[in-house]
Amino acid sequence: MTGFIAGYYNFCLWITRWLYVHFLWIGFTILGLGVLGIMPATAAMFAVVRKWVQGDTDKPIFPLFWKTYKQEFPRSNILGGILFLIGYGLFIQYQILRSQEEAVYYVASFAILALAALFTVILLYFFPVFSHFKLSNIQYLLWPFMIGFLHPVLTIVLFTAVAGIYYLVYISMPGLLFLMGGSVAAFILTWGGQLTFARFERREE
Repeated sequence: MTGFIAGYYNFCLWITRWLYVHFLWIGFTILGLGVLGIMPATAAMFAVVRKWVQGDTDKPIFPLFWKTYKQEFPRSNILGGILFLIGYGLFIQYQILRSQEEAVYYVASFAILALAALFTVILLYFFPVFSHFKLSNIQYLLWPFMIGFLHPVLTIVLFTAVAGIYYLVYISMPGLLFLMGGSVAAFILTWGGQLTFARFERREE
């Protein structure tokens, strides 16, 4: 194939991959009744994308997705529950502080916003870490924070890239978010996480 044809073929191939994995993610989230399905389905999606980022694009997608979904169903839901409680707690605390009239409570609400920013960093790296390392539950919460703290520029770039792409697609072709928004975001975050993992692999237990 010529350069143009080869490039076009690879472009279409990647679009097909992202579409397929995204719909697997939606389908298996629904299979788990939404609440119980979203964490293992997301873990499975990141496991597939991790293989792509590492250059293993020939590995069959569905067997890996299904294996990871079943294997990580209990643990991913436990960690998802912890993350939900943390996020919900921060939201409620912020609402309570902002509802008070005293200035000290208003000032204290900014501390909650700072904690929310740190929580966002954990969410940003959580699934790349989850799909790459075998850790304890507490380490899955601590390591994403450590990576974000040690690589602030990369963290800002990844957050900006994902948020920017979502915004541009939303105002131009919002249907694409439904078609492959999840898998594209997973690819970007996994690619970014892989840049940092070498220094952490020797700490893995």
